[in-house]
Amino acid sequence: MISHARVPLEHRQPYGTAYEQMLEKVRYEGAYPSHERADQAVRLVLAGLGRQLTGDERADLAACLPLEAARVLTAQIPDAQPLTGWAFVKDLAARSGTSLATTRWDTGSVFSAVAAHAGPDLITRILDRLPTGYALLFGRAELTSAA
Repeated sequence: MISHARVPLEHRQPYGTAYEQMLEKVRYEGAYPSHERADQAVRLVLAGLGRQLTGDERADLAACLPLEAARVLTAQIPDAQPLTGWAFVKDLAARSGTSLATTRWDTGSVFSAVAAHAGPDLITRILDRLPTGYALLFGRAELTSAA
């Protein structure tokens, strides 16, 4: 793949600075070889999250994200039945045609950047609304009550 630094300015996507910074964080955290690969991961994962998240948490997260990222998130119609964290990764892998391991890596890299924008309180609210399995994707322990 060609790196973002080598793409002439006239051929680059006209993203805002905040989105560029988000992509750079994802590229660094995910050790992606290019800006374009990080952008693919961001779009895949945020679209998937947009299909899972509803209500105030969805609106509040969109308000925290750079405009380009918020558009990807909010362009999705939420699914009637939210997926567990593992089912979420499997769904993204099937949609993208990549391995489960690669998709899990993409998800963690993007969710790390999302958490940096949203802050711990909003991420806690989001995790409270989603089915089990998302805490680990956000780099948090999955706490369960004793039965």
